[in-house]
Amino acid sequence: MPASGDRPVTLELVKRDPEAGAYLDRADEFLGVLGFTEHGRRHAGLVASIAANVLTHLDFSEREVELGSIGGYLHDIGNVIARQGHEQIGALLVLGILRRLGMTPEETAAVVGAIGNHGDECEPVSNLSAALFLADKSDVHRSRVRNPDPNCFDIHDRVNHAVQHSFLRVDGRRRTVTLELKVDSRLASVMNYFEIFLGRMSLCRKAADFLGCRFELAINEHKLL
Repeated sequence: MPASGDRPVTLELVKRDPEAGAYLDRADEFLGVLGFTEHGRRHAGLVASIAANVLTHLDFSEREVELGSIGGYLHDIGNVIARQGHEQIGALLVLGILRRLGMTPEETAAVVGAIGNHGDECEPVSNLSAALFLADKSDVHRSRVRNPDPNCFDIHDRVNHAVQHSFLRVDGRRRTVTLELKVDSRLASVMNYFEIFLGRMSLCRKAADFLGCRFELAINEHKLL
């Protein structure tokens, strides 16, 4: 095992780690049994990419971008133990994984702090935390729906299934973060979206504010926030 600080821990190193992979896969399996949308490696990889994109476009350092992507990839790992409190559980699991991989205490603290504070009842506590909020809450898409029968969709399935395209656009010059959605209104109305995601949009606004940006929402090219 490398001594702390001998080499920087990267997202690719984390992705190759058998322990992290096993926890992510089994966590997604458990959530599927409970009826939740997909929270596996697709979601993990996308959140990692979006968090890195947010930090990159806002001119954070390459290392902060890398740490943001690591936090994004591992943020839901705590679901392997329980859904309730998965943020704090995940932070503790990630603490052990990153220490074993040789990440410095300072960087480990930054990553686990972001993971432990990404829940719906939390608020951003750092730049990494804010980027993770934005990345996680913006992953709304039909590919996350597991239920094969549209007749049995709940409102979360219906709204996710209706989203044909989602993109989080970051404009560093204008200091705006815009969630752009293309929604098939035949499957779910814009009102349905706000009915279940208004809390998430409030969190996104707080996260953008923390980063010194303004949060915007555009659905079918119409600016709503």
